[in-house]
Amino acid sequence: MDHAARYPGLFPADRFGPSLFAGLCLANAFGAPWSTADQLRFLTRLSLWVFAADQQVDGVARSRDDLDDLLSNCLRTAAGDDGIAATPLTRFLADIARDLNAVPEFPGMRATWVESLRRFLAAMAREWEWRASASEGKPLPGVPEYLGNADSTAASFVNVSFWLYSRDTRALEHIDELTTAGALVQQVLRLLNDLASYERDLASGDLNVLTLGIGRAEVAELIGDLVARCRERIEPLKGRCPQAAAYLERQIGFSAGFYRLTDYWSER
Repeated sequence: MDHAARYPGLFPADRFGPSLFAGLCLANAFGAPWSTADQLRFLTRLSLWVFAADQQVDGVARSRDDLDDLLSNCLRTAAGDDGIAATPLTRFLADIARDLNAVPEFPGMRATWVESLRRFLAAMAREWEWRASASEGKPLPGVPEYLGNADSTAASFVNVSFWLYSRDTRALEHIDELTTAGALVQQVLRLLNDLASYERDLASGDLNVLTLGIGRAEVAELIGDLVARCRERIEPLKGRCPQAAAYLERQIGFSAGFYRLTDYWSER
């Protein structure tokens, strides 16, 4: 919470309450219990930035031009462009990039990091467009298309950032395989979140898999199938990059329990 206070206006109190900050700290500590305090601090700050970006897209952007400016400025900041107009969101992202710049492996992998950020931002923009289209009575996406947009959870972006900052060289050597497995993991996280937040999403007009013509039993079956596919992808990685493989498995385990009780926006 102290760090959030450094960026006035980015974390409005009516949306960012104590349970959200506590939930992020708990999730990150559970996901990577072997990490140093500094690594967990970075991971939590990065998670805060993701939630701030989500709030800027869902709660602040009023037009496609607003959205395009926001996303473009973030990408330019991540790429090292210091000439853009600073906003609280881009200042926060620039601080994260500076932390990564201190990592010797980062220059050679900056393009990978920026691409993971681009996928997250593009997925959020796609959801923004879907909501706008739905308000005009246009059809919603199907379940496969919705799940294919699970980069909106930012899980893969956070994973790549964390493996870079923690200098997990074995993970970085297998980043493509980990990213492929992580793409399935974030689909599981998307569905678990949707089951927990359905009532609030329905009231706010946010997209949710349960509004796409599928019921809870079908979603539970889909989650089971996806978890099985995740395990198939993760199992071969346990001998090559054991901590990163465990990190992906622990994300599923934590979320499966957490979302049965609450979700990050529970105070809204």
